[in-house]
Amino acid sequence: VMAFMGAMGSGDMDAMSALMADDMVWQNEGDARLPWIGRWEGKETIFGFLGTFSQNVQTTLWETEDAFASGDTVAVFGRMKTKLTTSGIETEPFYFALRAKVRDRQVVLWNWFEDSFAVSQAYHGA
Repeated sequence: VMAFMGAMGSGDMDAMSALMADDMVWQNEGDARLPWIGRWEGKETIFGFLGTFSQNVQTTLWETEDAFASGDTVAVFGRMKTKLTTSGIETEPFYFALRAKVRDRQVVLWNWFEDSFAVSQAYHGA
């Protein structure tokens, strides 16, 4: 999971793809008015969603504070800030949480939680 986060942060799509199961599910919880909130299944669909995300969001702060693993499940917690390209507004720092599952050294579930209210306000220019 940490290798996947590193590949994502550096924009290494080949490394990301190698670390993703073909049937991976990416689930973002939060304000459905944001185009990246929802459920995506399969690599091709996930890469399409990530294109939309990267066109709209620039991560300006990333701090992993805690990471725990139990069996095939990993939990990661930290703080981040984002700048929304649609409005040019940057959020204040907020906490994120991730629940991920791994099978055969590949990510099969990426369940993301963030302060989507703050992100949505910035996205919509509020």
